[in-house]
Amino acid sequence: MLKSKSEIKKVRKERIRKRIRKELKGTPSRPRLIVIRSNRYIYAQVVDDLSGKVLVSASTLEKEFREKVKKTKDKEASQQLGSVLGKRLKEKNLETIVFDRRIYPYHGRVKALAEALRAEGISF
Repeated sequence: MLKSKSEIKKVRKERIRKRIRKELKGTPSRPRLIVIRSNRYIYAQVVDDLSGKVLVSASTLEKEFREKVKKTKDKEASQQLGSVLGKRLKEKNLETIVFDRRIYPYHGRVKALAEALRAEGISF
């Protein structure tokens, strides 16, 4: 039976997400950083999987962030977001995390975010 291209893409993305996610577990001492990328914005949440709580979050959609940066969808915005998130993690005394890139390749804006976090002293 024939499926539409969008259904095929959804199945493929879900398979990729499950393959990556089965290896990653967030704990209170080493929470999981989830990166979500859209065409316009990038979002990041640090989650403790055992309690199911979001510890820290940041996005390029935030009003204070958009006042600093002109564009919200380029690598510079991702680098700024990484440094903001790194500072917020330091305030919560979180030095190590697990990086969950979801279905996105480690490339471009996701890579810029990760490198900015490493520059802030966060290890993963």
